[in-house]
Amino acid sequence: MDLLGDALQVLLGLTLLIAGGSWLLRGAVELSLRLAIPRIIIGMTVVSFATSAPELIVSVRAALEGHPDLALGNVVGSNTANLGLVLAITLLIGHIDVKRSFYVTDWPVMMVASLLFYVFLRTDDVLSQTEGIIMVVVLFLFLIYLLRFQKQAVVEELPVQAPEMPAYKLAFFLLGGGAALWGGAEFLVWGATSLASDLGVSERVIAITVVAIGTSIPELAASVIAMVKKEKSLSVGNLIGSNIFNLLAVLGLTAILAPIRVMDQYLLTRDIFWMLGISFLILPLVFFPKGLRLGWKDGLVLLAVYGAYLWFSLH
Repeated sequence: MDLLGDALQVLLGLTLLIAGGSWLLRGAVELSLRLAIPRIIIGMTVVSFATSAPELIVSVRAALEGHPDLALGNVVGSNTANLGLVLAITLLIGHIDVKRSFYVTDWPVMMVASLLFYVFLRTDDVLSQTEGIIMVVVLFLFLIYLLRFQKQAVVEELPVQAPEMPAYKLAFFLLGGGAALWGGAEFLVWGATSLASDLGVSERVIAITVVAIGTSIPELAASVIAMVKKEKSLSVGNLIGSNIFNLLAVLGLTAILAPIRVMDQYLLTRDIFWMLGISFLILPLVFFPKGLRLGWKDGLVLLAVYGAYLWFSLH
């Protein structure tokens, strides 16, 4: 297929993934409320899983079809984009007051998950089934901790319950969302691998740029809309939580289904260090120059770092 055709296939895949993730989220929350599942549990399981569904489906399909760098690059690139691009653009619109849970729980767990991922890959260049199980168990323990000790912080993040939707709409959101995610992943994986071949670049480069930014679009849209509407519940913890879920759930579940081997060593010698670096950078930015607040200056710093990351990744 030619370059334009491959690019359109990638665009179609991203569109289906974004739509599918949104539909699945609406349907999953509605179903959970109908089953009288506590809202706190919905927020930390159903909502988290649904918002990470695009990354999960893409990584699973890529790993199963023999494109491990696409699976790894998708998550590493998405985590870097969540902080360097999504958070940066959000901060250029307005400041964010950071909650205490950021430095007590969210940031430390994100760093532990990131370092665990790095150590697992560095030892033998493979994320094995056993290591995937360990990552999922760590996520499970983290969710239990949140349920026990951070209930109030999470409850306010959940959407206000709307009137019960008709059964046919619920079925459409659940089935249509799942189908759109699966179809979107197929188009995106096919298009991305062909696009890499057309452009003469590695699958890793396509994964950490086109695929990663594309799968981060839902987080970007949600963060910008919330900031424009001056939603008080917006917190840097939301994006950090997404990064935790991407590492422990997306890569953990993918490795359980199909062990992931690093093919392009730049993932280990470059990309993962950018992800670790920008993740660590959030901590000093939160405390300096103004304690527990992120503003437009911090946004410029993050955007500059992300720009440098893309520059060095493409050269």
